[in-house]
Order: sequence, then structure tokens, then C-alpha cells
Amino acid sequence: MSKFNRSKMRLVAPSVEPATPDRTPVAYALRDLAVAPENLRFAEPADDGIGELAETIFAAGVLQPLTVRPGRGEERAGMVLDGRRRLLALGVLCEAGRIADDYPVSCFVETDVARQAAAVVLTNTAVPVHLADVIVAIGKMLKARLTIPAISGALGYGEIEVRRLAALSELHPKALEALKAGRCSLRQAKLLARLPDRDAQGEIAEAALNGFGFQEWRVAERLDAGQVTIHDRRFAFVGPERYAAAGGRLESDLFGERADVVLDPDRLQAAWTARAEAIARGLADGRGWQVHVTVDEFDVEDEGLEPFGDGYGMELEGEEREAWRTAAAAARAARDALAARDLVEADCDADIAAYLAARLAEDQAEAPTREVRLVAVFADATTGLDVRAWGPPAPVVETDEEQPAPTDDDEDADGPPRPAPRLFAVTAAPVAVAPVVEVEGVNHGLHELRTDVATRALIRALADDPVASLVAVVARLFCVLVLHQGVGRGGAGALSLAAEAYSRARTPAIPELDGEVRRRLADRREAWVASGLSPIAWVAALDAETRMALLAELAALSLDLREERTTSVRRGARAEAVEIAALCHADVTRHWTPDAMFLAAHPKAKLLAMLAEMGAEAPLAAGARKDELVALVAERAAERRWAPAYLSWAAEPPQAGDDDEPPPDAPDGSPDAEAAGQPEVEPSASDDAAPRAA
Repeated sequence: MSKFNRSKMRLVAPSVEPATPDRTPVAYALRDLAVAPENLRFAEPADDGIGELAETIFAAGVLQPLTVRPGRGEERAGMVLDGRRRLLALGVLCEAGRIADDYPVSCFVETDVARQAAAVVLTNTAVPVHLADVIVAIGKMLKARLTIPAISGALGYGEIEVRRLAALSELHPKALEALKAGRCSLRQAKLLARLPDRDAQGEIAEAALNGFGFQEWRVAERLDAGQVTIHDRRFAFVGPERYAAAGGRLESDLFGERADVVLDPDRLQAAWTARAEAIARGLADGRGWQVHVTVDEFDVEDEGLEPFGDGYGMELEGEEREAWRTAAAAARAARDALAARDLVEADCDADIAAYLAARLAEDQAEAPTREVRLVAVFADATTGLDVRAWGPPAPVVETDEEQPAPTDDDEDADGPPRPAPRLFAVTAAPVAVAPVVEVEGVNHGLHELRTDVATRALIRALADDPVASLVAVVARLFCVLVLHQGVGRGGAGALSLAAEAYSRARTPAIPELDGEVRRRLADRREAWVASGLSPIAWVAALDAETRMALLAELAALSLDLREERTTSVRRGARAEAVEIAALCHADVTRHWTPDAMFLAAHPKAKLLAMLAEMGAEAPLAAGARKDELVALVAERAAERRWAPAYLSWAAEPPQAGDDDEPPPDAPDGSPDAEAAGQPEVEPSASDDAAPRAA
């Protein structure tokens, strides 16, 4: 063996190397570097892309350190095992006088034989460049006036990817720092890049760097403010061609993660209004109705007008009821026909107009004695347009019956209800514990909506269980007549056995819940009319099963658990509701899951929490617009047959402090209730949450 070879063996003997090689980059002067002979492309000439690579290195520096081994004998200090093209590009810059021969080049030094061999065979044995460094480098290249195609060719990225990274290069330095530190993800960095305010970018990124998490909701709120996308109901009705013909423009998201933005919402509104008014124009021909065309169904301010379509035929009989059934079937058929159509097509206008006419005919047939004064036409995702008639309430028929007792509204206006006189002392009996009421982040409007829907859900569940209804009715009568508890809506009882059918002002029934109960009772009334008997004789003639079913339906429709404000929680009624729900195994998802109208009243944070609760988190949900998020939650809930537990009045395990609960007959807001820890919630700025629409 030659002297040179023996010397070589001594230099690379593994026994003198550390067990864990140092991976810290070392700076070599350019003149001290050369391509190692064992490099697989040692003898290859420079390719045509070296000049382009030289430009990118001059603009952004060497992003990925070269891999070298120590030189031997007369070799240079660092012999390049991986990074030949980068070294050649640096040589081009040096020959052109753009950099000096002492230009510092970052290198990983490999002294282990095995790692040297790996560096020769593999194209990259170094730690990969962080994406944040690539983004900064692309920003430098753009400032050096390199074109997107040139950067794409030098880095090996597609042009669209380079454009996206170029957009990220405009981020606030704090945001890039958070990305590199792992405090925000690439998706979150893209969200920040959409914000035009760099100061806002810096604030959000600094919060993430300080360990407070990335506040996506702050970005989403700013992006969604005043923004209209192609998911808007108006766009689905107008279509891209009509919008473009009206001079409207669209903006696509560079990152392909958000819906296209409508840049001219006024033109979209004009196109929607023009088509909607043209379709609705014939609805009032020769009838003297006022026709209002609006995107959202509006609440008529005239207190003398009430909406049609909430009676479910309960006041009809004979031919009138049959006419209503025929009109309702025609409206359903027209709606089903539209569900399979592309609403954007021009030849769909006649079908939409036919559906609106059928819906109005159904409303009129349901209340033939009422007069239509106003017709509201509004947007609908399924049929393009929908309609609701408004008019004076049905005329009141004078009877000799005794006037009803004062309502709870009268009691609220005059102060708390006066307790009924007691004939004897009553010993308080144990009662169920009311479930914990969620009031944090819930305004009064949302609280009322939740208790409203929960009441309707329990109406349906109780109507389906006659045995449970009998227990509830008897217990309620015992409390009212014997114990004198729960008198009035603000008291402890859940059943309002005065009796009065549950309703919410200007809010229609939910078809799958209390709407189904109302339909059943309408059928009962029709059977009674056909019998020709008095009500007592007719009920006495019913078989036991039918009589029990009727009792269940009547008892269920008397339920009232609605609460108008978070500060008027009816603990006694809630405790009874838990027991009733357990008796009839209430589960709202058997018949209904949250729909868009219910979900729209919830803030985005609550909607995201719903997705998490049902195990249906979506990566882009936090960045979605409110209407898009509502549609997503409704879809996922329907797929999973899911609804919030509070809508089914699920019982909760008793807590250690349950003995401190106020007595069931203590009115809300009393000193006893406050002493028991009833939270005082300030009215929210969004107390005017929109009521549930049809």
C-alpha cells in the first residue's frame, strides 16, 4: 500500500471520530471549497440552469448549506460532497465580480465515513430548509427583480406555488417568525396573508409567539366583514352569467382555500332584485295585495297583521279541510319539482312562479276567513324564492264561555303573581334537580330560541308516550289543585294546564316537532265533527288506546318551557322537564336535527363547538363565513342525527351542592333564587337576535 493511501487511512480512521457528528453549519470562504472527486457529477460540465441559480443565490443567499468533508493532502479545506451546482453558481458570481472569493458559504462538515458515503449517494443528507426561509428568500428574489418563472425554475417549484409563497413573503416579520417557530401553521399563515393590515398581522402573530395561541376568529371576522361570496343565496339564484352580464366581477382566492368573492355586491343585488321582481310580479294581479321582495324574510312592523300558515288545518272541517289538503299537496309537489332543477336557468322562472302561487293558495286555504293584505317574497336555497302571506287575524267568534284567566304577560306587567290562598299547610316534597343552565356567551335572544326549540322537542316526545303524559298531567293537577304550586307560567310547573296551546309570537311551528302534534289534533277534530256527538260523548266513545293518545297530544301541546332571558331561568320547570323527558325517553334527533334557521342565531364560536362536540371538525371551518359555517353544521348534524343535549332535556348527575337549590315555588329573581347562586347576566349587545323564520 502506498504512503498516500496509508496517510489517507489514518486521516479517516473512525476510532478518532466522535460518536455523534456535529451538525452545526460552518462557514468556509468560497476560495477554500472545491467539488470532491467522489461526487457523482464531478466531471459533468455546468448545465444551462446554473446562471439562473446564480441569480437566485445572489438575491437570497445559499438557503441550504453544502455538505463537505475535510480536504486531504493538497486538496482544498472543504471538498463538496453535496451541493455541486450551488458551488458552481457561486463560482459564476465570483468570476463576474459580483461576490469576492472570501464570500462565506455555510457548510455541514462530515467526518464520518458512513455519512460521507451517504452524502455522495443521496441528494440531500442535511436538515431540510424551513418553509419560512424559502418564503423570505422568494421575497428577496422578487425585490431583486427576478421573474416568477425564473424563481420557479431555480427552486423547482410550480409557478402557482411560487406565487403563493410570494404572497406570504409580504407577511409581517412576526408572522414569519411564528411560522418558523411552529406557533402557527401554514394554513394560518395564509389566513394572515389575506389581511391587508400588516400591523394587525403583527399583533396576532405576536400573541401566538407569546403562547396565547393563534386567534383564527380575529382573522376570520376581519375577512368576513362586508364580504360576499358565491355561496350567497343571491348568487345561487342569479348565476355567474347574469352576474357577469350586469358587470359584476369575481376574485378567486390565491391559495384556493376560500370561496370566490363577489367584488360588486350592488350589481349582484340589482340582478337578484330584477329577476325576483319579474317572477313575483304576477302574484298580486287584480288582488290589491302589497308585494315586498327582499332577500331575507322580514318581520312586518304592522301589529295588526299576522302571518299565514301556522294553523295546520286545526280550525277547518269538511270541504274546507279537504281543499286545504289539496292545496298543501300541490305546494309540496311544486317544491319537489324545483329541487331537481338548476335554478339559474331562465326556463325555470315559470316553475318558481307556479310554486309561489301554490304556496299562497295553501296559506289561503288554511285560513279561508282571513284577508291577505301583504305578500313577502324572499330568497330560499331550495326553491330560489319563497313566499309568506300576511293579513289581519281571523275574526273572533263571540261565545258565552267564561273569560280566560289573566296571562303571564299580564302578571309580569303588574309584578310577580300573587300566591293562591292555601287552605292548609303543605310540606315541601323532594323535587328533581334542574340541569345547569349555560349562560356564558349566550344572549337573551339565543337563550329564548334554545328554550323554545327544546319545548317543541319535548312536546313531540311527550305526545308519542301516552303513559308518560298521563303521569305528567296527573302530577300537574295535583300540584296546582292540592299543593298550590306552580301557578302561572313563571312558577315551578312545566305543564301549563289552564289549558293553552304552546306558541311563540309570529313564529311558525317546526313541522317535524310540534307541527306534527298540531296535524294529529286537526285530524282528531275532523273525526269529532264527523261523529255528530258532543265532545264528552265523543271522547267517551273512543277506545282506550285512542283516548290515551289524545290525552298525550293535548298534554304535550300544553308544555311551555320557553325562557325569554338568561336572567329568567325557570328552575322548577326545568327540573320537571328532566323527569318528563326521562319518562318518555325524549330524543329530539328521532324527528329533527338543527336546521339553518336554528343555527343562524348562534355565534361562530358556538357553531365551531358544535362541530367539535359531534366529532366533525373541519380544517377550514374556522375560516368560513357565518352562512357557510351554518350550512356545514346543519349538514353534519343531519348526517350524524345529532342535536345538542339541552334540546332533549338530558338529566345531569346531582352535584354536592344540590341541597342549596332554591325551592321549586320560589319565583325567579327572588331573594331565595339569588342566594342559591342564580347568575346575573348583563344583556348582550346582540339581544335582538333574529327569531326563527319559516
